[in-house]
Amino acid sequence: MKRVTKLAILTNTALAVLLLVVGVVCFLPVGVSTAGKLSDRVYYNGNTDSKYVSVMINVYWGTEYIPAMLDVLDEYNAKATFFVGGSWADDHTETLREIVRRGHELGNHGYFHKDQDKLNYEKNAEEIRLCGELVERLTDVKMSLFAPPSGAYSENTVDAAEELGYKVILWSKDTIDWRDRDQSLIYRRATESVAGGDLVLMHPTAETASALPSILAYYREQEMEVVPVSENISGVEKA
Repeated sequence: MKRVTKLAILTNTALAVLLLVVGVVCFLPVGVSTAGKLSDRVYYNGNTDSKYVSVMINVYWGTEYIPAMLDVLDEYNAKATFFVGGSWADDHTETLREIVRRGHELGNHGYFHKDQDKLNYEKNAEEIRLCGELVERLTDVKMSLFAPPSGAYSENTVDAAEELGYKVILWSKDTIDWRDRDQSLIYRRATESVAGGDLVLMHPTAETASALPSILAYYREQEMEVVPVSENISGVEKA
């Protein structure tokens, strides 16, 4: 009887451990590999030993605010990286070309702003490839950086991007300006504890355009240089 009871206890313990392991794996955040390797292939920061900071502007809408943002960037001699959606670029060719004329960097933001963590390898590759081909046709710029829409990615996303010659870019600071249309809050999120290598995510909104002069002035006061993302991540080794 004791032997049976002991066996039952061991069996129940093993089952509980198995359920715990399964639960942990099932509830891992999207884009996190169970081997801990996937996020190591993605850039969340640039060169942390530098005085560089990068302004990332993701574009699928807000075209009317881009001219003002370009003027402010010019005023502060700051170069940003605009991650553009393919469908947006197709509809706003002149604005796209003006971004390039002003000396800013272009990055790939997919074609239709899909949640790419939910797509298989082929669909991930299609989203990235179609945007890249369109932008190159319109501007003669061959992009090398890819920012997944909503920051959602999976192993399929990273594999497809790398196979197409892209580095996958996330961010270290998010202004969340698409949701919180508050100029002072956008400023605080973009400047609070800013450090070398920061990648600061923004979108073209009225409030962001209004906050941008103060943000860039603060970076200048801190002796930070605003550079394109590719320059910021240069020399940063990834798996």
